[in-house]
This record gives sequence, structure tokens and C-alpha cells, in this order.
Amino acid sequence: MTKPRLIPTGICWCGCGREIGVGKFFAQGHDKTAEAAYMAVHHEASVARLLADTGYGPGSAESIREAALDRGGWELCPRECGYAGAPASVANHVRKYHAKET
Repeated sequence: MTKPRLIPTGICWCGCGREIGVGKFFAQGHDKTAEAAYMAVHHEASVARLLADTGYGPGSAESIREAALDRGGWELCPRECGYAGAPASVANHVRKYHAKET
């Protein structure tokens, strides 16, 4: 089932009420504010608790990193340095850390 497309409203989604630019969901840095607030409400303010509650804690059959690579659209750095992330994050990483390599 496809989830409905999210549409930016012009107001920051963190709850601060700030007006923001067209096409944005958050004022700069407020995505982390919203994430921290969500964690406080739903997972006792801890990423570790979230991972443990969803079966990705120590001793689990699969790590959250493996799950993101397998099913979350993440990819590994093509330079085989071990970095993993969303495609845009990997591209940024390559530009920043591997640009001078030939």
C-alpha cells in the first residue's frame, strides 16, 4: 500500500509555528527538534530504547544498519570505506572525504 504524499504547509512541522520556505517541512535544524520530541513521547527519549523496542538491539538477528541497507533505500560508499547512508548522504560523503582520491 502506497502512503499518501506529504505536502509542506509553509509552517514548520516541529510545532514551533514558524513560517518557512516553499517546499520545506521544517525550519533549519527543527527536524531534529521534532525527532527528539517524538522520541520523548514514544520511546522514553532514547534511540537505544526505540531500537530495543523494535527488535534491533544487541543480539538481534539483524542490525538497523543492515535493515536500512536491505530495505530502507540506503547504500554503501562506492569507495568501500564502510560508510552507509541515504543516496544523497553517500554522495555528500564521497565529495567531502574522497574527492581528492584518484
